[in-house]
Amino acid sequence: MNNVYQKLLIASMGISAVLLFNSCRQSVGDTSLVEDNTKDKVVLAYVFVENNLIQPEQIAARKLTHINYAFANIENGVIKKGFESDEQNFALLNSLKKENPDLKVLISVGGWTWSGNFSDMALTEESRSKFAKSAAEFVRKYKLDGIDIDWEYPGLPGIGNTHRPEDKKNYTLLLKALRDELDKYEAEDNKHYLTTVAAGAADEFVEATEMGEVARYLDFVNLMTYDFCVAEADPITGHHTCLYTNPDAPKDISTHHAVQNFIRAGVPSDKIVIGAAFYGQAWGEVDSKNNGLFQPGKPASIDSSYKSIRTELEGNYGFKRYWDDVAKAPYLYSHSRRIFISYDDAVSVKLKCNYVIDQQLRGIMFWEYNGDYQNELLSIMAETLLRK
Repeated sequence: MNNVYQKLLIASMGISAVLLFNSCRQSVGDTSLVEDNTKDKVVLAYVFVENNLIQPEQIAARKLTHINYAFANIENGVIKKGFESDEQNFALLNSLKKENPDLKVLISVGGWTWSGNFSDMALTEESRSKFAKSAAEFVRKYKLDGIDIDWEYPGLPGIGNTHRPEDKKNYTLLLKALRDELDKYEAEDNKHYLTTVAAGAADEFVEATEMGEVARYLDFVNLMTYDFCVAEADPITGHHTCLYTNPDAPKDISTHHAVQNFIRAGVPSDKIVIGAAFYGQAWGEVDSKNNGLFQPGKPASIDSSYKSIRTELEGNYGFKRYWDDVAKAPYLYSHSRRIFISYDDAVSVKLKCNYVIDQQLRGIMFWEYNGDYQNELLSIMAETLLRK
């Protein structure tokens, strides 16, 4: 953490918050605190570059355990490359294993905009088998380490996708078919292929799936503990990636709430990977009451990536950083521009990592790699969970 950011913390949060942050930083070097609880932890990056080529030197491979490359699509019931540069990017990501031999590279399928064909693909045993075979061939062809299913969402419309009540059972059967198909090659290829999912954090996702049964076929679950509140859907400002729920919030959703839901549904705690956001959610035309928190607002057009927050917004245009000590979440508010931004920062990410350790979860993941500022947030994850 550089001195400029510490000064901003002092100005906006008070000395107690900085003492907390410095205490967190100092504890990184004390392996006696969490030495036994950081074994096999996951620090996973979603990398989304569309048609651009990845620059390997821009990825801090030693600070990661997994990279999920986003996204592949589904066409005619089989997996398809999403972008023209994918094959080159797979090779570039695999080249990072020279620096970090333990790094795993997975293909993530679907996402918010490409989940429309999941329900049809998973409908029958034949269609599931067809996809699973194509997925296994895809993973082996490009020398990947596994597959991440990002179906948004089984039994739910998402962006307006085809969905059915049968999705609840078919989601389970799809993951089983995928696990069975990849297991066929474990001995032949002398490696374990990973199966993971990106799972929605809302109560509705748990109700629409059989996560306890699904977890049997997964190495871990990437719990998307972000986008709890988004300006396009929520007319009241709120935290979009908070650790705990503030009772004054317009709805009861938080990382802790979601984790407890998944554990109650039967997902082992050591298979849960929580999410952090390297971007913010922004509202405009927000009243200054409570510094904009839990106030009416409208979508604001502003770059709210963490990189932009650190380099463009903090301390400028009237923006000041505030801290909700109940939710354990920061937010920005500009009284002059009447803009509110919810986001993750160094303090909230450190607290999430501590939560992973305290709750004996598997690890932390984030969307999306290129939103970070000088690997600031990633470094906190690696130092806390990987001792790197």
